[in-house]
Formats: sequence, C-alpha cells, structure tokens
Amino acid sequence: MARMFRVLGFWCLAIALMAFAGDLTEMALLFFIQAAAFVLLGYLNFSERSYILMFWGYMVVAFLGFTYWSVFVMGNPF
Repeated sequence: MARMFRVLGFWCLAIALMAFAGDLTEMALLFFIQAAAFVLLGYLNFSERSYILMFWGYMVVAFLGFTYWSVFVMGNPF
C-alpha cells in the first residue's frame, strides 16, 4: 500500500508538470503539494489500514472542496 501512495505522488507530479506547462499555476501548485504529501506518506510505512483511512480522508476532503468550489465560487452559469 505504501507503494501505491508513491504511485499517486508520481501521477500528481505528472499532472502538476502538465498544468505548469499550460500556465495553470494555481492548479500546478496544488498538485505539486499533493505529490510531495503522497510521496512523503509513501515512505513512512504505515499499516495498510492506516493508508486506507488516510486515502478515504483525502477523498472526503477533495470531494467537499470540489463541491464547495463548483457551487459557491463558480456560481450559477445562467
């Protein structure tokens, strides 16, 4: 499971580099931070249950953040 967090870090880094190349600096910064966090957590060798709980927590925060941004910040398109 620790290896999967390093894989998540790799893909976040790839997305961050593509966003940086496309002049999306805020998105690139967000994904650089996520990549660093995933790689750091991947080398801490927690138990598998801890990794699953951390991933679920990450998903809850990400979905709540996405929902907040798309509803309250972006506003109604009409």
